[in-house]
Amino acid sequence: MSHSLLFLKLGGSLITDKSREQTALPGVLARLAVEVAEALAARPALQLVLGHGSGSFGHAEAQRYGTRYGVRTAEQWLGYAAVAQAAARLNRLVFDALREADVPVINVPPSASVVCHDGAIAEMALGPVEAGLAHGLVPLVWGDVALDDVRGGTIVSTEEVFRFLALRFRPAEILLAGIERGVLTGWPDGQLIPLITPGNIEALRPALRGSNAADVTGGMESKVLQMLAEAQATPGLSIRIFSGTEPGAVKAALLGKAEGGTVIRAEG
Repeated sequence: MSHSLLFLKLGGSLITDKSREQTALPGVLARLAVEVAEALAARPALQLVLGHGSGSFGHAEAQRYGTRYGVRTAEQWLGYAAVAQAAARLNRLVFDALREADVPVINVPPSASVVCHDGAIAEMALGPVEAGLAHGLVPLVWGDVALDDVRGGTIVSTEEVFRFLALRFRPAEILLAGIERGVLTGWPDGQLIPLITPGNIEALRPALRGSNAADVTGGMESKVLQMLAEAQATPGLSIRIFSGTEPGAVKAALLGKAEGGTVIRAEG
C-alpha cells in the first residue's frame, strides 16, 4: 500500500445540476480544481488519481438507451455513442478547470482502456496510469461507456474503475466527494452514519436506498456495497464519503484533515 497515493472522486451531484440535463456547475468546478492544486502544492509527496461522475450528462443518456444492460441493435449503438459523447463533454469541462488551476492532469478514458465481461471490468490498460503517476501527473478517469464481450457494450462507474485500479495500485484512501454529508439513516434529513463495516452493513442497508435523480450505476446502496467489497479486498484501505460543497473540504481531505463524512473499512 502506498501511503502517499489517494483516489478522489468528484461526484456528479457535486459538479452538475442533476435535475437539469447536461448542466455543469462551472463555479464549483473552478473551486474544486483550485483546492486540488493547493493540496498538491502543500503536500509534494502526494500522488493522486482523480475521477468524476457523469451527473446530469451521461446518466440521462444512458437511461434513455438502456446502455448499462447491453448494446446490440444499430439504434443502441448510436445511443452508446451518444452516452460517450455526453460523458466526454463533461470530462472536457472538468479537465479544463483542472488545467486552469495548473493541475498536471491527463485523461485516461475508460471507453478506450476498459473491456468488460457481462457488466464487470475484466481488464484495463494500466500503463498510462502507472507512467503518469511516476512522472508526477494526475490521471483522470470518469463514468463512461465500455465494450463488453457478453453485452456488446455497457456502462462503468467511476467507483468500478477505482475498484479495479485499487487492486493494482493500493491507495491509502479513496475519497468520494458529493453533496451529502455522508451516508445517512434516511434521505435527505437522516442522521450521519460515521462508520460502515462488514459487521453493521446489513442493519444499515435500508438507509442506503433512495435518490432524487437518475443514476444508472446503481445509486448509494450499490456504491457503498462496491466500496465495502473493495475495502475488504485491499487490507488497510479507508474509503470516505463526504460533502464537497463546503469550500476547503476537498483540500482538507487530501491533506488528511477531513472532518465528518462516512468512513468505510474492513475492520471497525
